[in-house]
Amino acid sequence: MVSSEPNGFTALPRGGYLVDTSEGYIQFGSPPETIKDTMGLEKKTPLVFVLPNKFFHVEKGISIAELEFPIYFNFFFRGGKKTFIICSAEQKEQLTIVLGESLMGPQEVNLSSEFIDGAESYGFPDIKAEMAYFRSYKTMEEVVEFVLFDDTHKAKFGGITIEQLTTNEFLVVDGEKKIKIPGEVDFHVKYDIGKRLEEPFQPPLIGITCLGPSHGFDPTDNTSGFIIWLNGQGIMVDPPVNSTEWLRESNVNPKFINSIILTHCHADHDAGTFQKILEESKITIYATATVMESFLKKYCSLTKIPRKEITDLFDFIPVVIGRPTIINGGEFYFHYALHSIPSVGFEFFFQDQSFYYTSDHLNDPEAFEDMYKKGVLPETRYQFLKDFPWDRKIIYHEAGVPPLHTKISYLASLPEEVQKRITVYHIAAKDMPAGNHLTLAKFGIENTLYPEITPPKHQEAFQLLEILSQIDIFSGFPIEKAKEFLQIVKEERFRRGAQIIKKGTHGDRFFIIASGNVRFEGLSSDHSAVKRYGTYEYFGEASLILDTVRQADVYAETDVLALTIEKTRFFQFIRGSKLHENLIKLNSIRETNTWKTLTESQTFRGLTSYQVTQLELILKLETVKKEAVLIEEGQTFQNAYIVRSGTVVVMQNHKTIRELGAGDFVGEIYSLTKGLPSHFSFIAWPGTELYVLSQEDAIQYIKKNPGVYMKLNTVYN
Repeated sequence: MVSSEPNGFTALPRGGYLVDTSEGYIQFGSPPETIKDTMGLEKKTPLVFVLPNKFFHVEKGISIAELEFPIYFNFFFRGGKKTFIICSAEQKEQLTIVLGESLMGPQEVNLSSEFIDGAESYGFPDIKAEMAYFRSYKTMEEVVEFVLFDDTHKAKFGGITIEQLTTNEFLVVDGEKKIKIPGEVDFHVKYDIGKRLEEPFQPPLIGITCLGPSHGFDPTDNTSGFIIWLNGQGIMVDPPVNSTEWLRESNVNPKFINSIILTHCHADHDAGTFQKILEESKITIYATATVMESFLKKYCSLTKIPRKEITDLFDFIPVVIGRPTIINGGEFYFHYALHSIPSVGFEFFFQDQSFYYTSDHLNDPEAFEDMYKKGVLPETRYQFLKDFPWDRKIIYHEAGVPPLHTKISYLASLPEEVQKRITVYHIAAKDMPAGNHLTLAKFGIENTLYPEITPPKHQEAFQLLEILSQIDIFSGFPIEKAKEFLQIVKEERFRRGAQIIKKGTHGDRFFIIASGNVRFEGLSSDHSAVKRYGTYEYFGEASLILDTVRQADVYAETDVLALTIEKTRFFQFIRGSKLHENLIKLNSIRETNTWKTLTESQTFRGLTSYQVTQLELILKLETVKKEAVLIEEGQTFQNAYIVRSGTVVVMQNHKTIRELGAGDFVGEIYSLTKGLPSHFSFIAWPGTELYVLSQEDAIQYIKKNPGVYMKLNTVYN
């Protein structure tokens, strides 16, 4: 029996609520990986799930209706049992699309445009035949059944009645027992960070960091995913949920990740991708058009965000099979793996290194033979699968339960010299056999693999220019400025605890942090304000521009590598640009204590210091002298606002909905950026101080920081 709390239900460690009823377990909400909380229970994973009113946390990018794994577990591991989903008609419509992509695969597939020579390309698959071969069910109705709430907001399952109350809670009636369940389901980030680095991680020329070595049914380890480091920048491959939190906790700056390779659309591979989209800077996603289409269908349906809105949040580069794709200097070649839904693997070449990644893939010569004889594999597809490049220097190969995954026994039967090149992932440690030469992927930043490699020419210049490209205030500088930067910049190193700048001294140089973290002290009159900057952030510009003394003490919180530019050369470098004017504006707005307002705001406090600085550059301070209608219901508007002090009242249909105070966002970001009428009126009381954000500035800021868009999607009623 599961132990229930006095209120009759159990709050699961990863989120959601479990009720033990006469019909078995019923689970309310299903955040990612909650199957790991229940699969070991006496009655196994619940067969019945109730969807909460809000089943997608847009701000966090997490679905509270992650049902793929419970459905798979119940069907494949519990003797073909069906999973029941209790929800509204609208939710059924949403989930049908999501589950259709993952359980059945895309309905319409045309891969011709994704191959360099179309359907005549070597290895071209009959993808529909392959998907059908792997499925032991023909329709989704064989594995999942929806039970809908009726007009009285009640649903029956066996002898149980579940009612949606006006309070948004659920009431479970089981005979004489009545149990109330919260209507909003929370989720709890649960992940192992391994060992936190004492000093901030510095990306290598080449490296591989395992984000998770195992699969979605392993309660003891993280789901598979990894980072490829090339030329000092990271490429996330199918990042597990909560990877960004893991990066920060492990002392790795998330800004080092500039792209994602999405291999396929099972929840253990795509959920972390959507999360990463909502994080800091805009990222680039590499996938085939087929995989991206499935991804968009799933997340447009889950979030109810229009397709155009989601695609604006990231850059998509479709890969073409047979044509090289250059990512961070590496030459990548993609291929379709053998799986139940469209899934891509890849290999890359960089200098004298080669790397092969299978993705989820059945690598089994006997299965190839069977599929070829049954007409599932065309001739060139059959030859392509048999001709595996075992000579690559590094091979990351999945393993798991066939027929969807490669048998570990097959990999362990390969020649010793081949096994030594293979790192196995997507398998629980307990399932790794003894007495072989395979390596199990090892989670943690401290276990990053650093392959030997010959550095490319001009590596030092490349690294300096990479840093320059990350500094927002230098965005758009011409190539001549890049050459000048290489000539004037110097490297300075500071040991942990060293004072870099002393308050009250005259500024003599500009600082860019190449690696490490710094701490500012003495920023306010009470000397209590502390501000921290990390890699790719800059400081020291204010005293140079304004010709004033330094306004804070700055210390190296870790070992720091800084790029510095001497004062005279800095002024020469920014001549002819608007940077001088912008930095004066930045310093002026900071005098109003924007940092405190934004970092203590309910809306903005999750922003990085880099994002705060970018926002400060576009804000203007205004004071409302008398009661003023900032935005009028039913009318378009040109500005949004952030309250510095005072009160803004939100009204709809002449009724007060909310009162906003310091740090609150005023306006509807979607309506602002699309030029649509407001659904509310926003009225400022006399004396209210407001930071003004114009429509055009908001659009440009969100393009650079898509995750902030979600934070600004305030629901006022």
